[in-house]
Amino acid sequence: MNDLVATAEQLGTEHLRLERRGHVAWCTVDRPERRNALSIDMYRGIGRAIVLSERDPEIRAMVLTGSGDVFIPGGEMISDDEIVVPSEFLPFRIMRNTALPLVTAVNGLCFASGLLFAMLADVSIASDKAVFRAPELLRGFPDTWLSSVLPAHVGVGRARELASTARKLDAAEAHMMGLVTRLVPHEELPEAATKAAAELLSTAPLARGYWKRQLSASYGPIDEATLDAAPESDEVLEGFRSFLDKRAPSWVPSE
Repeated sequence: MNDLVATAEQLGTEHLRLERRGHVAWCTVDRPERRNALSIDMYRGIGRAIVLSERDPEIRAMVLTGSGDVFIPGGEMISDDEIVVPSEFLPFRIMRNTALPLVTAVNGLCFASGLLFAMLADVSIASDKAVFRAPELLRGFPDTWLSSVLPAHVGVGRARELASTARKLDAAEAHMMGLVTRLVPHEELPEAATKAAAELLSTAPLARGYWKRQLSASYGPIDEATLDAAPESDEVLEGFRSFLDKRAPSWVPSE
């Protein structure tokens, strides 16, 4: 039986569930009415889930997954006033710095910040039904976290191609490139995530934490000033407006 690790009030959102399964916390993104698109509160909530799991002496690792056929498609886009999450609310620095072993169980659609969650985990496992995409430049958004992390996983050439074309990848190609570290049949994903967490816990925690810090440092500095300035960009405003209006942005050549 699963035990609740944190309440919605503690996480700051009703769209995340944090449950204990043995010594592992499972954080599930559960917002089906918005296809698991993350609000500011949900971004902050994932960071809080990691911190709360770190502080619980019974929890030794955490799994992040999604509900239904969606992992994480990125942030929600409701209006021109709510299009970019300030860097202070993003959980990626917490993910990068935590000593808590992290597993992502990518159960379906994995776009935008979903890619970052997958890459920043210690083990990232994808269902064979998962789909991947880096669509930020379609919206004119210079995601400097992605531009720092993606090349470290797939190489500079592939990172340039994935970001510049924003094309979709199936799970097999994402695994081959290094966006995820393991690929399993969809129905085996929960079992594979549980196994990965157990494998992580078989290694010595202090040595593992040192190893993890060294690897995380290889991403280099993140240009958060550019990230926070993005909402003032005409390209970002046009990119998000065109998405909401269901039309091509103005920079796309007309036929």
